[in-house]
Amino acid sequence: MKIARLSSSPRDFWFWTTLGIAALFLVFLVYPLFSLFASSFVDPETGGFTLAHYAQFFKKRYYYRALLNSMSVTACVTVLAVLIGAPMAYLTSAFQIRGKRFVDVLIIISMLSPPFIGAYSWILLGGRSGVITTFVSEYLGLKMPTIYGFTGILLVLTLKLYPFVYLYVSGALKSIDVSLSEAAESLGCDPIKKVFTIILPLVTPTVLAGGLLVFMNALADFGTPMLIGEGFVVMPVLIYSEFVSEMGGEANFAAALAALMVVLTCLIFLGQKYVVNKKSFTMSALRPMKPNTLAPVPSAFAHLFIYLLVFLSIIPQLTVIYTSFMKVNGVVFTSGYSLDSYRIIFDKLGTAITNTYVYGLAAIVIIVLLGMFIAYLATRRRNLITSLIDTFTMFPYIIPGSVLGITLLLAFNKPPIVLSGTAMIIILAFVVRRLPYTLRSSAAILYQISPSVEEASISLGCSPMKTFFKVTAIMMLPGVMAGAILSWITVINELSASVILYTGGTRTMSVSIYTEVIRASYGTAAALSSILTLTTIVSLMIFFKLTGGKELAL
Repeated sequence: MKIARLSSSPRDFWFWTTLGIAALFLVFLVYPLFSLFASSFVDPETGGFTLAHYAQFFKKRYYYRALLNSMSVTACVTVLAVLIGAPMAYLTSAFQIRGKRFVDVLIIISMLSPPFIGAYSWILLGGRSGVITTFVSEYLGLKMPTIYGFTGILLVLTLKLYPFVYLYVSGALKSIDVSLSEAAESLGCDPIKKVFTIILPLVTPTVLAGGLLVFMNALADFGTPMLIGEGFVVMPVLIYSEFVSEMGGEANFAAALAALMVVLTCLIFLGQKYVVNKKSFTMSALRPMKPNTLAPVPSAFAHLFIYLLVFLSIIPQLTVIYTSFMKVNGVVFTSGYSLDSYRIIFDKLGTAITNTYVYGLAAIVIIVLLGMFIAYLATRRRNLITSLIDTFTMFPYIIPGSVLGITLLLAFNKPPIVLSGTAMIIILAFVVRRLPYTLRSSAAILYQISPSVEEASISLGCSPMKTFFKVTAIMMLPGVMAGAILSWITVINELSASVILYTGGTRTMSVSIYTEVIRASYGTAAALSSILTLTTIVSLMIFFKLTGGKELAL
């Protein structure tokens, strides 16, 4: 009830802050989504209402097959990620694994790097002229399976996304009281049966939550299928292709495709939330699980399984860093090493590097301010409006980036607000899409701060505004900065929305890497990828320093 005493006059600082943030959400989120759905029902010739775009989608096999392709690859990636991530989490939590902290750091780095870098790296390794392909063909006389199409997408996305399940399940296993396992063992339950009858049911809600993240990320990914799909068309690629091809005339059909994606992702999200809420429970581990020592043979297999997976996960980053120093003759890597690729990118693509950091920093400043304000409103000043704002902030998290890019272009390419072609629209996309990371970390730390601290400040004559900036905001900073760094990492790696919104002068590193790979300029692509990877690693180290640990909470 202490929170209630924080409220003051209905027209105080927080009243106007709530109205201001609500107005921002109406203009920059609700209005673009409304424009998207409205455009999908517009006949481009007459300007009247029509359902022809949706009829066209379901009538032509090429279009609805893209949806089936998306669902099939996404479902397979999710299943594989769960089958890999959950056992790996159990092994590292229940048993002593050498170098576990280093393993965790490598897994997190692989997860936070953009998936299109993984796709590009696997082209260098397993493409038609790839290192592994050439070696197997020349020295073993065998033909490698193609890295392109469904198989390649499955490989890249699984290795990129299983860490979500791994981190979620690892966190859940720490909340399981070891007394449950001991009780099962005392009743004659063997280790395998114990896992399936005790451990698995307890972590099922967490597995579903991690699986949803995998599903949403795989469904929304644009770069991987665009680079190695080769005829295996999925919805984000179809939306992009239709939108780009329609830019000379109208983009209503692309809007219909994007609207279908919004509805689909929302239904999946709500379905998962319903299942998890029915199965969820709260548990406090008085005696958390402690790692035991495995017998030599099982320990060898466990270490081999974990190390092999980590190596496969981190190999894209190792590949791009190594190849960035190789000499290039045209589009072919040659023997010897050189810094030519770095000289080229700083001479010709320096703007893209600068844009990435400038846009990213601008977005982070806005994200931090909005995240702190919204978190405070949602926890301390909860009402209908603040609850709606809190809900809407999570909505862009489940919308594919390409869809968000189209919604912003449709909304802001004509008066009264024209942002298309400017840096502002890219920064806006970054803010809308990556705000949830900082918001959730800000809200989490606010729950740990007693409202009595703010009450004391107000009782001493400080206004609510001064109290927030001089007391609450300072106490929130550790949690806010941790979330801000995660937002920063995802912002600089953003491709799906940027590739639709950019112009020649507003390219970012992610877009430049993508365009360089499309042009087969693999040396410059590797150099840009190395800079992006290094930035991600440094940011992650700062995150660990601020949080005082080696773990990433999602």
